[in-house]
Amino acid sequence: MDTFTTWSLGDVAGLGLVLHIILMIVMTLRIVTVQRNIGVSIAWVAVLYTLPLFGFIAYLLLGEPMIGRRYRDRVDQAGMMMNDMAKREHLVFDQGQELLPANYRGVSQIGTRWTGLGVFPEHKMQLLTDPNSIFQGLIEDINAAQRIILMEFYIVYPKGQTLDVIAALSAAAQRGVECHILADSVGSFSFFNSKEHRMLEKAGVFVHQSLPVGLFKTLFKRSDLRNHRKIVVIDEYIGYIGSFNLVDPRFFKQNKKVGQWIDVAIRTTSRQSMSITTAMAKLVATDIGAENKDNLDALHHRVNNYTRKLYVMDPTINDLNSRVKVLGNNVAHHEQAENGSKLIAIPRMPVVEGVLAQLIPSAPRVTAHVIYNTLVTVIHRANKSICITTPYFVPDEALSGALTTAAKRGVKVTLIVPEKVDSFLVQHASQAYYQELLEAGVIIALFKGGLLHAKTVVVDDDYCLFGTVNIDMRSFYLNMEVSLAIYTPEMVAQVASCQKVYLQHCRFLGLEEWQQRHGAARLFDNVVRLFSPLL
Repeated sequence: MDTFTTWSLGDVAGLGLVLHIILMIVMTLRIVTVQRNIGVSIAWVAVLYTLPLFGFIAYLLLGEPMIGRRYRDRVDQAGMMMNDMAKREHLVFDQGQELLPANYRGVSQIGTRWTGLGVFPEHKMQLLTDPNSIFQGLIEDINAAQRIILMEFYIVYPKGQTLDVIAALSAAAQRGVECHILADSVGSFSFFNSKEHRMLEKAGVFVHQSLPVGLFKTLFKRSDLRNHRKIVVIDEYIGYIGSFNLVDPRFFKQNKKVGQWIDVAIRTTSRQSMSITTAMAKLVATDIGAENKDNLDALHHRVNNYTRKLYVMDPTINDLNSRVKVLGNNVAHHEQAENGSKLIAIPRMPVVEGVLAQLIPSAPRVTAHVIYNTLVTVIHRANKSICITTPYFVPDEALSGALTTAAKRGVKVTLIVPEKVDSFLVQHASQAYYQELLEAGVIIALFKGGLLHAKTVVVDDDYCLFGTVNIDMRSFYLNMEVSLAIYTPEMVAQVASCQKVYLQHCRFLGLEEWQQRHGAARLFDNVVRLFSPLL
């Protein structure tokens, strides 16, 4: 009798089939156990069974929000340092609920519970709707800075007016202002390989790479989890927030043939010891500190030497009131590229005083799904109107259901999205939702003036979400994002008026027109929709 049994090809194939079945069962159980979003679970199971080998590898690399144990530990340590310092200096961040109308206190509490940041009053805010006014404001504030500049961007693209900001930063550092810029490793890839990066460091600017990627790192954390935040803090009382990357749209992604990117930002100032800008500074300092051990040690040293003098109550050289100014009533034009559309004219907005607002940052496995939960809650609470602008619209069933339900109960729901976006799959995934939205009475406005990159939500003329968050699962569940919740009607009105101008440059989609599309087009959209939670 032979000692070894000879295996036939059929035996090997049978064993392979058994192992395949076991692997598929294990992976399916893993997906349904770990994933909290039903749509995401179904999409991953579909990928796994449609393309087994690809699905298995893709899930290992991209399936779960692995942000890295060491990074997460540094985030926790940096957060504890900042919280201990705040407690020592009697800086209360989770305050202000009593300042809100009763109908928004529960909504605000969602953010406070997960982020520790409450509601802050008495801000001066101004909506900036064109790149020239944003660049102009940034450069003027950088040139007048006396103590510290903190910047955090997803994309820094060293072309056009961005070079003027880089020059101003270099000059500020050389005259003794402490300057930090944190840029995402993937989004700002061209910046980190540019002479401008080297010029900033030579001038004394601290340049930090957020979530650096690499082949070895991919084995332990997801490389597609990105820092999508856009924040600027200058001298601890001037702040910028919005969808605006440090990018001159005349030079950015012109090969995509979707026109120039159109963004917005809010400039905010406050004389209060605690404000939105204080919260923004805390967030950026934590993000910088979490990037590596040296940064964490530097933050520890800074916290130990912290005094309230860092928060300048009475600027002596450039008085705060002189620096908060109306940019004028001139009309700002967005110049479009290669799409034949008309110029977009938006009157420049005045400064609004006494604004009440709340900063809401989110990050995977750090703040749960705080912005998603906030958005769904305010949609369900809407009584009169909801208007959303977003470049990428790929909701899940709960969010899509909230919008359709709101429309069916008589709320005027308007969705403003670009007619063309720079992602083929996102374009078709979005279109798969249009039928049910139109049937429910949602107004879908297709913006024709370029890639509308603004991310704004206005509800009932007295609430606004404004920031970096797209209406897609990547923003809600994977990226590091930040939004500003605004509770003052006068400031909300500025955002609403900007949305109205966008509507003047839209084509409104009709249900009958949409139903007449070719069946193959509808089928393709619906197939892509199956995978939309993964986009």
